[in-house]
Amino acid sequence: MKLSGIHHINIGCRESDLPAIEKFYCAGLGMTVGPRPDFPNKGLWLYCGDHPLVHVVCRFKPDWPGIDEKRSGYDHTAYAVSGVQQFRDRLNKLGIPFDEQNVPNAGFQMFMRDPVGNKVELNFPNEETPADVARGTLSALQFPEQAVQR
Repeated sequence: MKLSGIHHINIGCRESDLPAIEKFYCAGLGMTVGPRPDFPNKGLWLYCGDHPLVHVVCRFKPDWPGIDEKRSGYDHTAYAVSGVQQFRDRLNKLGIPFDEQNVPNAGFQMFMRDPVGNKVELNFPNEETPADVARGTLSALQFPEQAVQR
């Protein structure tokens, strides 16, 4: 018996959130919408290659206020990625705000929120760390009280 990795994450949302979630994960992160079982509620399965990595399900009423970090132990989902400048350009073009962090031995990271408030981390190889992000820079989104301005 062994654990072999994360199979998928599941994001709950309102039906009205679906277009923004699709844009964030597909146009922003490069996933694609793919086949989803015929569940009784609406949703999306977002694929990374041929694997449905992010499952989105409409579980909340239209007046749902969104994520409340004070009542949740969930902090973020991290994705292994490459192509720092391409992600910077894509996210800026789409108007998706992000923070960056350069912590030695942790890899270069970008942090942002998806349309329903979930924190998303992109982990790049150390060798892709941009020269304009000082060593020791912390993300204000990840470490709001310790963040260092660059």
